[in-house]
Amino acid sequence: MTPLLAAVGGAVTVAGLLGLVAGLRRTPERPPPPHRRRAGPVQRWRRVSPRTRWLLVVGLAAGVLVALLTGWLVAVVLVPAAVAGLPVLLSAPPAGARIARLEAMEEWTRSLAGVLTVGIGLEEALLATLRSTPEPIRAEVARLVARLRARWSTEEALRLFADELDDTTGDLIAANLILGARRRGFGLASVLESLAESVAADVRARRAIEADRAKPRATARWVTAITVVVLAVLAVTGTYVRPYATPLGQLLLITLLGAYVGVLVWMRRMATGHPLPRFLGAHAHSSAGWGVAR
Repeated sequence: MTPLLAAVGGAVTVAGLLGLVAGLRRTPERPPPPHRRRAGPVQRWRRVSPRTRWLLVVGLAAGVLVALLTGWLVAVVLVPAAVAGLPVLLSAPPAGARIARLEAMEEWTRSLAGVLTVGIGLEEALLATLRSTPEPIRAEVARLVARLRARWSTEEALRLFADELDDTTGDLIAANLILGARRRGFGLASVLESLAESVAADVRARRAIEADRAKPRATARWVTAITVVVLAVLAVTGTYVRPYATPLGQLLLITLLGAYVGVLVWMRRMATGHPLPRFLGAHAHSSAGWGVAR
């Protein structure tokens, strides 16, 4: 027992000394956070989309009706929240738009590689691809072409093009084009063709992942719809949910429904992918080590 006590005492002493040294070290004061003016209720209401406003108004009317029929005062809050929130929680994340943009980048890169094989310069090839640019990135390519026609430097126009795409794949495409503009050598078409094949494989993988993620979302929609219908019928006609009319019962109902909503939020976060960090442009780290980043 004595060696154990000695070891514990020594560890506590060392920990105390380390804490004392850490406390005596000077640390730079953090700058105060920027003052942000809090938006009032009117400004917050204006930020809400018209569709959400309509759903909230309809849900509030339905909640008042349910409260009058059943005596559940909590329905005035729960029904509008369910009407406006469940479509958002049960809808598919905006991954389809990202996949469409990736597919458009792949098609545009392949088209640019085909134009470069003719033997024209990079700037002329970029101008020639405007007509065949897919719709998801047409605006970004149009601004790139406009800058080139306005006698911007090719590298600066491509950097702004990458910032407007705001995607790691866009950074990779722009980086290869910047290197091609710097070196002015052969081989850029083959590099872009290989890059387009890589992006196409990424698009196929993402579509397969989204197809797998759609199955649990469909199951959650069916379970939620059945639950809502059963609760509505029991609340109007049945005696099974009568205890929930009491204050304690309504508190328990809020707790159970909150747990169910938490599960839906957790499921949606699990199905939402995080974009890869960019390495080019204003959002890149200065220590990234890429020759085209700054």
